[in-house]
Amino acid sequence: MMINYFDFYAIPQSFNPDGALLKKKFYELSKQYHPDFYANESEEKQQEILELSTLNNKAYQTLSVPQKRLEYILRLHDLVADGAKPQLPADFLMEMMDINERIMEVDSAGDLAHITAEVLAVEGDINEELNGLTSDYEQLDDTAKESRLNDVANIYYRQKYLLRIKESLETISSRL
Repeated sequence: MMINYFDFYAIPQSFNPDGALLKKKFYELSKQYHPDFYANESEEKQQEILELSTLNNKAYQTLSVPQKRLEYILRLHDLVADGAKPQLPADFLMEMMDINERIMEVDSAGDLAHITAEVLAVEGDINEELNGLTSDYEQLDDTAKESRLNDVANIYYRQKYLLRIKESLETISSRL
């Protein structure tokens, strides 16, 4: 198992970590694991430092971007797997199928603007729901965290679905 990025930075697992603290840890470790300081060490030690330096970069790139951080936390808890078929709520799927059908029939910029506004409204609702689920996550006990993570995974999959729809909208707008 790879080292957990949150453990690596010695910070609690959080959907909303302190950005300044993240940056501070990143810079501290960047200095600590700078290859130049280990130029006279053994090949083995230099390799280890290089790996830690790479880990620090990956950890920072993942934890400093909200969407990557969200996916990372869900992966840590085996709630996101490549090729997994999520169970999306039926009402959400119906709404998306309806929007998809209307996208197929778009023939004017006005149509497109209406659908885009609708998609952005759905996205806004989802993001609001996500903020509500993640804002107090650290304060929860383990059982509550587990149930909360399932709700967050549900939102993650809805966001991914919405992203595909937004991509379709962009493709169409470039053709109109």
